[in-house]
Amino acid sequence: MIGRLERVRLRDVWKNEAKDFTPWLQKHIDVLNEVIEPNLSNPETERSAGTFSVDLVAEDENGNTAIIECQLEKSDHDHLGKSITYLTAFEAKTAIWIVSQPRAEHVRAVSWLNESSDASFYLIKVEAVRIGNSPPAPLFTVIVGPSEEGRKVGETKKELKERHVIRKKFWTELLARAKPKTRLHANITPGKNGWIGTGAGKGGLSFNYVTRQHDGDVEIYIDRESDAENKKIFDKLLESRKSIERVFGQHLTWQRLEAKRACRIKKTVKEGGYRDDPSKWSETHEAMIDAMIHLEKALKPHIAKLRT
Repeated sequence: MIGRLERVRLRDVWKNEAKDFTPWLQKHIDVLNEVIEPNLSNPETERSAGTFSVDLVAEDENGNTAIIECQLEKSDHDHLGKSITYLTAFEAKTAIWIVSQPRAEHVRAVSWLNESSDASFYLIKVEAVRIGNSPPAPLFTVIVGPSEEGRKVGETKKELKERHVIRKKFWTELLARAKPKTRLHANITPGKNGWIGTGAGKGGLSFNYVTRQHDGDVEIYIDRESDAENKKIFDKLLESRKSIERVFGQHLTWQRLEAKRACRIKKTVKEGGYRDDPSKWSETHEAMIDAMIHLEKALKPHIAKLRT
């Protein structure tokens, strides 16, 4: 015979959160340990953090502090804020927030905290269950917890953020160096992306700077809504390839990009990229600016003749 699991109202088991549930959890921390890592021990109640008191403070197997915030209700912003406050106040490595009903926005918030910090955050749902006439038993379910995948996502986000900051600085310095030499990009605001550009005098055509980790490009990018129109413009410029490259002073890379809508004509600048030593950026910038000046000079007369 198989019994049927029934849920019991939490307040029928623990009438008061502070007087009943928290003391029970302090004595039965092993039940919580069944669903989290690492195992916790030596829980203490009502430790002060400024004007607040954390429900439980414990330690993990390595002696690191863990804080536990209990809420036998639907999760709310107040308890989320308290959990973060206690985590920092006690310099804890783990924060555990136990609730009866986790709200979706708090699930997302705890996931974000796991991705964005070195601490481990758990959002745990507590229920009381029984089979038949058995005594009620606690049921802990981890809704959100730390994971290797989450850590990797967080590291990727941090790397992207760092990349954005570096690229913006790279473009800021390049534009400042370019302004006395050419007005082409004088009104452009530096951004976080891997390229910056300005119009080339015809709709859908732009003169772009592109930077990668260790090199970059200067290019004319052709991108109107019509693939056929882009290819037509490219082919028209290609007819004057010898003349364009003679004025530019070097060979250019002509990319019709058959599998894509856009086309480009570019010159790769190998002096460096945004990941190289910033003290060497000036050399990279000078090379890119010089190449851009020559590219504009070589292409402008031919762009002006386009009848599109």
